[in-house]
Amino acid sequence: MNRRQFIAFLPGLMLAPGLAHGFKLGGLIEAAKDAGSALTLSDEDVRRYAAQMAAHMDSQANIAPPEHEYAKRLAALTKGLEQDNGLNLNYKVYLTDEVNAFAMADGTIRFYSGLLDMMSDDEIRYVIGHEIGHVHAGHTRARMQTALATSATQKAVASSGTRAAALAESELGDLIAKVVLAQHSQSNERDADDYALAFMGRRGFDRRAAVSALEKLDKLSGGGGGGWLSTHPSPRERAERMRTQLV
Repeated sequence: MNRRQFIAFLPGLMLAPGLAHGFKLGGLIEAAKDAGSALTLSDEDVRRYAAQMAAHMDSQANIAPPEHEYAKRLAALTKGLEQDNGLNLNYKVYLTDEVNAFAMADGTIRFYSGLLDMMSDDEIRYVIGHEIGHVHAGHTRARMQTALATSATQKAVASSGTRAAALAESELGDLIAKVVLAQHSQSNERDADDYALAFMGRRGFDRRAAVSALEKLDKLSGGGGGGWLSTHPSPRERAERMRTQLV
């Protein structure tokens, strides 16, 4: 697997270049009426937007049907993980060799089959905890607020005086890139890692899987933190940080 095939967890664990261009998105998405309202989006607003984006992504994907081995495995390892702190979670597997996963504010969690091939059940559960950690910490909401307040989409909606706008693919793609595909800050990643470790502890999963998952990512990425990983703590550094919290 080369570096372009390595696409790790969204939003935030890592991001390979060019991913945003892979989505063919268009149609309708609601937007706030002006920049001020964008900055005061409710959690329900953000969940509604996320559900629309998730539906578009699902429409483009080759989803494992319930009887598929990948879908059966994911269903088994997520049994009892249908809800977390008021967030209803739903899971699907995208059939592709890429190593990837992402979560959205509406509880959408999607795994690529390449990631399932690579990680153990508890390592997958660490990924779940990390991704919903971003949601519970408000990182996703803040991203949506910023994107709507600064985007061309927001300006068009504000000038029209309406609360919904028909978006071109380029406009919607820009919003997806800013909200779903963009990298998180180092502090955000640490927050999500901490949430994942607590998530695993309170549910009785092996917390050491958080360390081993990050070590696998470090090995897969060649042990480097430069280039498109430069804005993130490296998997190796994060694994060491998580290890210190296990004692």
